[in-house]
Amino acid sequence: MSLSLVANSFLDESSSKIRTKAVPWEGYQRADLVSSDELALIKKVERQPRAKTESILVSDGQTYVNLYLGLLKRLQRVDTMQCLLVLIADALAEHEERIPLFIRASQTDPELPYIPLLRTIEAQDEFVQLKSAQVLTALLSAESIPLQQQYLQPFLKVLSGLIQEHSANKRDVTVQCLEALLARPECRIAVWSMSPIMSGLVDILRHRPTPQMSYQVAFCFWLLSFEQVVSEQVNKKYDIIPLLIEVAQAAAKEKVIRVIIATFRNLISKAPSANLPAMLVAQLLPFSKNLSTRKWSDEDILEDVQFVRDELENNFESLTTYDEYASELASGHLSWTPVHESDEFWRENATKLNDKNHEQLKTLLKLLEESEDPLVLAVAVHDLGQYVKHHERGKKVITDLGGKARAMELMSHGDANVRYRALLSVQQLVSHPWVTA
Repeated sequence: MSLSLVANSFLDESSSKIRTKAVPWEGYQRADLVSSDELALIKKVERQPRAKTESILVSDGQTYVNLYLGLLKRLQRVDTMQCLLVLIADALAEHEERIPLFIRASQTDPELPYIPLLRTIEAQDEFVQLKSAQVLTALLSAESIPLQQQYLQPFLKVLSGLIQEHSANKRDVTVQCLEALLARPECRIAVWSMSPIMSGLVDILRHRPTPQMSYQVAFCFWLLSFEQVVSEQVNKKYDIIPLLIEVAQAAAKEKVIRVIIATFRNLISKAPSANLPAMLVAQLLPFSKNLSTRKWSDEDILEDVQFVRDELENNFESLTTYDEYASELASGHLSWTPVHESDEFWRENATKLNDKNHEQLKTLLKLLEESEDPLVLAVAVHDLGQYVKHHERGKKVITDLGGKARAMELMSHGDANVRYRALLSVQQLVSHPWVTA
């Protein structure tokens, strides 16, 4: 794996400036922080043409790798850390064959190569932090054995903080680091367990990213979807299916659609019952039918599109109206689909909301309590009234679960339709006989 896994213009431009700056190596020697031998070695490569440093690294690569990492471990001035990180990155750039030199540095010091880099990634200086992340990603991605948690976890913890920040450079570098790391199964499981990273990826997609960033984040979700536990739970936890559909529908780049459809294929293959209903509710079937009529430069897209379309069609045929309602409820995206205003539907299905200790009724009440979307609130409070109307014990159940109080609160909501629907539901709660038996 090469250093080019993480490319960023801020890092490139800053590195060019840092290469021209002097570092007080002689002062470090006088302070006994650098030996005379180390000083002689560093002077041979400091601010030298690339061709000259390359010839030195060809003959003395291990010596210089050990030198750079050893100095990075000892010296903590920002300008010095910047210089050493640039020297390390320059040694790695376009030279993947040198990565084993960094791994073998542990033979002279067991803390090398990772401990100094895990310290510098905690620095306050943005360049030091992001350059450390770039180097760490190149080294960790190239490991031939599963990554040790003592190195992976601190790195991911820093990335979880970076992805939450509003700095475009920090988010850009973090997402690229994740793209590279998520190719490894142990990294997928570790990232899945870190909710700040997962919610950070979702947040990026919600805020209309560039086509390239859309692709990179979708690529992360595609890699994550190879894990069974992720495919089973990712939509339930992060409501990712409607969001990915929205990104794909707005995408001008074929590669964005390709990676999202490939993600849907994984989600269907690994956890159909967890994902197909939500996909149907989010209208992926008509979208996939539309995609199947387009011409694609990559034939694999059409194969994935046809797979998704066929699976959705097969599932749609066996879906009952209550399955459709339950899927919509689980997605949290309530809208005025026909079932909500069908008396026949509610006569036949109102009591099903009581199954599993009122599980789906509680989901409805949770939406009523937590949603900030006026459409969702209007539909949810309407459904509450329908439940009361068609279930003789409904009034007591709703009152006991706190639904009546919430419906009354919504009578003074800022949205006129929410107020109207809440009024109708409260009338049902007040007028219907209270059955306790």
